[in-house]
Amino acid sequence: MPANRIQIETFFRGIAVSPGVCRGKVLILERGHEEEPPRRPIAAERVEEELARFQRSHAAIRHQILQIQEEVRGKMQSKELEIFDAHISILDDPVVLEETVRMVREQLMNVEFAYHAVVERYAEALAEVGDDYLRERAADLRDVCLRVLNHLLGRDQQVDLQHLTEPCILVSHDLAPTQTAQLDRNMVLGLATDVGGKTSHTAILAGSLRIPAVVGLQNISLELTSGDYVLLDGFNGIIVVNPTDQTLYEYGEIVRKREDLQAGLLESKDSPAVTLDGTRIIVAANIEHLSDILAVHECGAEGIGLFRTEYLFLERETLPTEEEQFNSYQRVAKAMKPQSVILRTLDVGGDKISGVFGMTAEENPFLGLRAIRFCLQKPEIFCTQLRAILRASIVGNIKLMYPMISGVDEIDEANRLLESCKEELRSKGVPFDESIEVGMMMEIPSAVLMADALGRRAKFFSIGTNDLIQYTLAVDRLNERIAHLYDPAHPGLLRLIQMTVESGNRNKIWTGVCGEMAADPALVPLLLGLGVTKLSISPIAVPAVKHLIRCLKLSEARELAEFALSAESSVEVLARSRALVQRIAPGFLENHSASI
Repeated sequence: MPANRIQIETFFRGIAVSPGVCRGKVLILERGHEEEPPRRPIAAERVEEELARFQRSHAAIRHQILQIQEEVRGKMQSKELEIFDAHISILDDPVVLEETVRMVREQLMNVEFAYHAVVERYAEALAEVGDDYLRERAADLRDVCLRVLNHLLGRDQQVDLQHLTEPCILVSHDLAPTQTAQLDRNMVLGLATDVGGKTSHTAILAGSLRIPAVVGLQNISLELTSGDYVLLDGFNGIIVVNPTDQTLYEYGEIVRKREDLQAGLLESKDSPAVTLDGTRIIVAANIEHLSDILAVHECGAEGIGLFRTEYLFLERETLPTEEEQFNSYQRVAKAMKPQSVILRTLDVGGDKISGVFGMTAEENPFLGLRAIRFCLQKPEIFCTQLRAILRASIVGNIKLMYPMISGVDEIDEANRLLESCKEELRSKGVPFDESIEVGMMMEIPSAVLMADALGRRAKFFSIGTNDLIQYTLAVDRLNERIAHLYDPAHPGLLRLIQMTVESGNRNKIWTGVCGEMAADPALVPLLLGLGVTKLSISPIAVPAVKHLIRCLKLSEARELAEFALSAESSVEVLARSRALVQRIAPGFLENHSASI
């Protein structure tokens, strides 16, 4: 027992990244072998043998990562599984590999030292960047490097987290995604780490696995000892060491209230979302993989409001064929029939560029060749997808949606290509839904300003608030340094949403929202008051949002929207909106804001 072992109730505050409350004994996961490997000279005739050893370790770790990804595929959504694709990309980075080989050949040194030196140089550069997201990628680099070095040096891996013998709260300096993904949820009650933030891969995976987690606790792994008793609050980012009976009682009441509310939500999840004054709102789900369909059925969603088709294209060496795409689209259509499925056409680019397209990285990818711009410049790829969607439309209720339309020329050209694909299928006697509805994403301010003209060419508008906020406020939503400027309640943004809805009404088409804003309980009444009639959100958020709608009068939501449109500050908008939610559903914000 260390001399500084904590004896009284002590609080540590960090960053809440995965909601939940748990209590139990601590298991400290010791830091791995992070020291620099020793440098050894090698004879010139041993170079190829040394490089062959490196290739074997590289291949073995590649296999390990892919195997872990496959093992956890059933319990994670595709967005989380892409983390492992990112690790494969790091492992296969040609610059790192080439520099390592060059150092071994030119300086006649052992490959462990060369590989560590190259990776550490890039990791240190990332760690010094002001952007938290990029800093956290340095941890991913080092994780991959450590796995390769352990294999090269024959070092044992850390504790087998898949086969723990008793429940515990795992405390560590950091956790690699490959470790987090393999956790036994029956044995790991919660996670606490010294480092990390909301965008770290550990945070994302903990949320996906529904394991309460707090990160950014600075040095808690050194302050605690295995066997210490703690309470972990994943809602507020607090660790309580040696909690008193009063603290345990207070947290017990919090958990009981949440469980009661959650049970009520699940009981009514299949009921329609109808406001107290009789307005029906459609609450659908956003998904990006066929494996997510089960979650859609379980959460009570009314169809799929956004199916991201990119998963078929990314991390491949060849493009998916029309038949591959057709099989995928018809499977989701059949699984959801008679409910609708809105398939968004390929939205590749920005942070999703893949070598399969023969594209190179751009200096400012979010303002570059992406989404509909890419599709119109690559009509052979676009038309292959359009034909697959059209063919699948005959077996279910499929709608089609174009992303990132900025003006009428783009939607006109996209529709022209769509009509060409229809004619091609007709000439071959291939059936499809002749009346398939074609809508568009509203995520660029110029599209909002042209909404009347666009509404004459589309059957529905789906507002992508994530990008609309980003492009309206000139804020990179992944840049933690300016995260405070990413403001979904900004009055300017609310006016753009209002303009979109009004243009849709004039053209007799519906307007929905499929961005994260639609899952925020404090903002749902605001969206409904602005005239939005369909929300599409993550499956996990559906029951809570449907419940909130059933507690609300549309007349109250309209009064809130009227106030917000005349406001000058998002602070007063949020305060008014939160006050409304607190009045109609007491305790709801406290119990659901952190988990959605």
